[in-house]
Amino acid sequence: MDELYDHDFVLWTEEQAAALRHADAARTNLPLDWENLAEEIESLGKSQRAALRSQLRRILRHLFKLAASPAGAPRRGWETSIRDARVEIEDILQDSPSLRRDLERFVVAQTPVAAELAAADLREHAESTDAVEARLQAGGFTTDQVMGDWFPDAPD
Repeated sequence: MDELYDHDFVLWTEEQAAALRHADAARTNLPLDWENLAEEIESLGKSQRAALRSQLRRILRHLFKLAASPAGAPRRGWETSIRDARVEIEDILQDSPSLRRDLERFVVAQTPVAAELAAADLREHAESTDAVEARLQAGGFTTDQVMGDWFPDAPD
């Protein structure tokens, strides 16, 4: 168990929560709140998933803006934010490699939300959102584009 804790925290939380739920409380003298303990341990794993979704949404939002906005000044900041988020994701995946299996599903789920946020950002600066909508209709971005070192070219 120590090894699993050190190598895949989310998987450890899932297994520990399941074990607590299936533990025979009658066979122990410990006055423990088994169900709430299981829920608390499970919530630790859920927070890792939430952090992963948040960072993916951040990357996607900026990728949509990079692909849609001809503005030159904010590009460097968006790219920096994407790089930071990619590092944060790698940290999460290092602690919980089992979350890697959820990346594609999370990218798909976060894409429409990120597109709407990016469009709102562009509207605030009187920029067109047509490219965001077109990109969304075309499927958004691949997981490899989101996680790799790829950046879209500036539109003409």
